[in-house]
Amino acid sequence: MDELPIGRRVAYWRGRRKMSQQVFADRLGKSKSWVDKIERGVRRLDKFSVLHEIADILQMDVQLLLGKDPERRTDTLNCIDQFEVEEIRAALERYDSVSAYFDAVPCPPPLADMSKAVTHAWLTYQYGRYGMLTRALPKLLRDAQAADAAYDGDQAKPAAHLLAQVYQITSSVLRKLGECELAWLAADRSIAVAQRADDLLLAGVATTRVCNAMASMGRARPALELNVTVANLLAPGGRNDTSPERISVYGILLLQGAMAAARIGDTATVDDLLGGAQAAARELGSDHNHYWTSFGPTNVELHRAAAAVELGDGGRAVEVHQLKLQTPAFDALLPERRAHHLLDLARGYALIGDVANAGEMLLRGDRLAPSEIRCRPIAHEVMSDVLRRTRGAPPSLIAELAEHMGVGV
Repeated sequence: MDELPIGRRVAYWRGRRKMSQQVFADRLGKSKSWVDKIERGVRRLDKFSVLHEIADILQMDVQLLLGKDPERRTDTLNCIDQFEVEEIRAALERYDSVSAYFDAVPCPPPLADMSKAVTHAWLTYQYGRYGMLTRALPKLLRDAQAADAAYDGDQAKPAAHLLAQVYQITSSVLRKLGECELAWLAADRSIAVAQRADDLLLAGVATTRVCNAMASMGRARPALELNVTVANLLAPGGRNDTSPERISVYGILLLQGAMAAARIGDTATVDDLLGGAQAAARELGSDHNHYWTSFGPTNVELHRAAAAVELGDGGRAVEVHQLKLQTPAFDALLPERRAHHLLDLARGYALIGDVANAGEMLLRGDRLAPSEIRCRPIAHEVMSDVLRRTRGAPPSLIAELAEHMGVGV
């Protein structure tokens, strides 16, 4: 990448962000012809102010866009350093680097230490500390891959189980950051490793990560079909047990199926799958975090609101929040789940033209889990919409958050 002309690098990263030339041009305030000439090298890109604007739109470090090592950021809680994202990419894509790691470290980490590290990574994700997590993931991936390759006998399955979880964590945070192809790759590997670990429920949860990445890449229909197929295979009852773990995995598959159905506008299927998930949550009895799913009655309502937003019914999303989620159960959820919902709610308010409350939801989400608001492309879109539709100067807190996010009108 560092040897490519600047225009080719712009084209590459625009493609990675799934933006057409027209969408990219609109966000820049330029013509499609201007973008095309820049990417083909017909027109020079020599204004640093324009380079910074392009980097902001592409959600990347301007140094990386210029083909240089990105500047390391100092905010260890809120910011995502593109350098770490590229290191995660290297750990997933460069098989030779994995082999070199095995040669350099003849003794893999003890499984007890690996288990603690994986648990810490899950909690870091569920507390919405994505910057901290992206800095830890490259080494965690290499350690988990090394352990999976080295351990055999009775330790082989536990090692595979840990690696499958690390791939799932990686997939989840990459999708949050808009790196959907890498998220798909990590989730797909998680399914294969979970099967070696002989844990069908772990493979079931990995399926939801695959489907989430597929839906984010515009493949919502196959994501819906896969979620429903695996949910039916793992459904409690009959030859399957009715353990809380199985109910949780089954329920989260139905919820993710509902979200995929919402993306294609299939209201009937959304209602059917949400109804099935609600029945499973009722059987479970309360909110739990089996297999790190956060599944339970409250999470069903969060997905009901999120599905309404995807269907374009912002009023319904607000209604669900006001009637179903103003309870201690919502406050007891982990920060990522609550901040994610507040982002969905901000989108819902924006849909009905209530930009004041949309901005307030972004502020509330930022107080809970700053990375969920400051690092996600969808949150940047909502903030841009709020700023554009606010009459006069935006409230000071909104303006301050927008500045932290790097979002302008």
